[in-house]
Amino acid sequence: MTLRRWLSLDEDAFYDVFYCAAVTRCYPGRASSGRGDRTPTAREQELCSEWREHELRLLEPQLIVTVGGLALRSLLGVAALTDAIGKSYLFGDAVAVPLPHPSGASGWLNDPGNRARLGKAVTHVRRELVRIEEARAGSGR
Repeated sequence: MTLRRWLSLDEDAFYDVFYCAAVTRCYPGRASSGRGDRTPTAREQELCSEWREHELRLLEPQLIVTVGGLALRSLLGVAALTDAIGKSYLFGDAVAVPLPHPSGASGWLNDPGNRARLGKAVTHVRRELVRIEEARAGSGR
């Protein structure tokens, strides 16, 4: 719900344009701290990477939105949210825009500078959605 609110999309509009996938396919369980989910091990991520890569080949997305640090590191190889949020990247033929994870388990958005980065990132996503829609309209799709 938070992610849809950030992007100003209702549920139907969100799922009309976004296909949601995860770094791993299995729920890793709760973190030992009790705050949020456990980060999947490198081996767990590796075991699932083939599925993600296959999905990307099949879907040929024009826009990829990574959500959270795990997706950012796994897909784009960028280590820190602060270094990436508010920027766009090329991933093959797609534009990739990182977003922080919308869960309340992260305190990343408590910093005003990070909220400004989120605003830039959301602007990038919206711009790309408009660009994609205009291209579809121009091609008659």
